[in-house]
Amino acid sequence: MKICIFGAGAIGGYMGVKLAEAGADVSLVARGPHLAAMKENGLNLIEEGDQRTNVAVTASDNPEDLGPQDYVIVTLKAHSVPPVVPKMQPLIGENTTIVSGVNGVPWWYFHKIGTDLEGTRLESVDPGNAQWDGFGPDRVLGCVVYPAAEVIEPGVINHIEGNRFSLGEPSGEKSERALALSKALSSAGLKAPVRPRIRDEIWVKLWGNLSFNPISALTHATLDVLCTDPGTRAVARGMMVEAQTVAEKLGVKFPIDVDKRIDGGAAVGAHRTSMWQDLDQGRPMEIDALVTSVQELGRLTDTPTPTIDTVQALVALRGKTAGLY
Repeated sequence: MKICIFGAGAIGGYMGVKLAEAGADVSLVARGPHLAAMKENGLNLIEEGDQRTNVAVTASDNPEDLGPQDYVIVTLKAHSVPPVVPKMQPLIGENTTIVSGVNGVPWWYFHKIGTDLEGTRLESVDPGNAQWDGFGPDRVLGCVVYPAAEVIEPGVINHIEGNRFSLGEPSGEKSERALALSKALSSAGLKAPVRPRIRDEIWVKLWGNLSFNPISALTHATLDVLCTDPGTRAVARGMMVEAQTVAEKLGVKFPIDVDKRIDGGAAVGAHRTSMWQDLDQGRPMEIDALVTSVQELGRLTDTPTPTIDTVQALVALRGKTAGLY
């Protein structure tokens, strides 16, 4: 089984180290100083504060060096994927599975959904149908990424918490390809359950990202603060209630209620969300995948999203005034 991780930053690098350590045939696509460090010194993983693992990895910035794969695990940020679809083509053979480990509403959301919205394309996350046409939705295996990790220096990943990568077919079936990848990830010490309702998990994670990320980028408040301050908690709650209405119209079932989800965010503590970090570091924020996509789904389901609309407008302008777009 050949596995390529496309976008071997923090999460992709963490997964890459675990797979390589377990003896899997894994390769990584990365770039810049991070790639150079991996080639020279291998890829290093720090776990539980001080436990350090170093593995030699096959890494390149040119997919042509790696050839067709059984699985291509995409761990880029959502807005970074459409522009690189043409570059990824050498990795894709007749039976290649694309594993979409990307935050937010996935571009394949309406593939095999079994409703009258079957086959609907989402412009907010797949402009110009780049992924739908370039990959083909039949190749896709859904993945919800739970670990937290960071690149602390080129070639060095610090694993903060979590080791679960939930997998799921858009159709809900337990396919051979899903079970085979689950087994490979489990052999590497990762949790990889195959879920029959992967969209439910996508929404539970998105629920927090949709609200906490843009509010933190706008206020520079950590999770413990924005989830307990009465004003920002109310804004987050309003966004989440609107999102829940949209999702339930699409058949999603939420296993917890809104307030428990917000309390869970508060329990994370003084965490700076990824959107806030991107803003501080001058990188484009994941606004479309996390926020604009829910607006688009609101229009598709005739659901008003006034709180989401307001926050989306504010954080989009914040990105523009910061020169990120």
